[in-house]
Amino acid sequence: MIKKDRVIMNDDIRVPEVRCNIDGAESLGVVSIDEAREKANEMGLDLVLIAPDAKPPVVKIMDYGKFKYQEEKKQKEQRKNQVKIDVKEIKLSVKIADNDIKYKVKHAREFLEQGKHVKFRVFLRGREMANPQAGKEVLLRVWPMVEDIGVMEKEPKFEGRYYNMYVVPQK
Repeated sequence: MIKKDRVIMNDDIRVPEVRCNIDGAESLGVVSIDEAREKANEMGLDLVLIAPDAKPPVVKIMDYGKFKYQEEKKQKEQRKNQVKIDVKEIKLSVKIADNDIKYKVKHAREFLEQGKHVKFRVFLRGREMANPQAGKEVLLRVWPMVEDIGVMEKEPKFEGRYYNMYVVPQK
């Protein structure tokens, strides 16, 4: 993992004057960098550059290890609460028979009942590209079989050599 924003702290801060804040306490105001470092060492904490572009730059006296740990904990909690959407793809063809459609729709219904999204896809081969409307017709034959448990998120749409339709489970 490459960190884009490298944190500048303690002896790496190279400015003569800074606006200094103490984590969870008062502000020291504008002081020299040596005073701020001295105060941070006195408290046994780190001096972290918060806003390098401000005039004068803003630094904060804090326990950087504890701060970093709490940030990682927050991110882990957010990832845990995140809902991962599972998309299942059902491939069809223009010349598909009715019993094959029923078999594939049976699987699609199972996926929708499990709360997964389903992408129906009709691949157009060779001369079938001359009449792409046939792919849309196949998807429109499939739709009535799943509309009672699903919602069409995207209408049948022609993309490249495919006709795609997205169906999501009903709430």
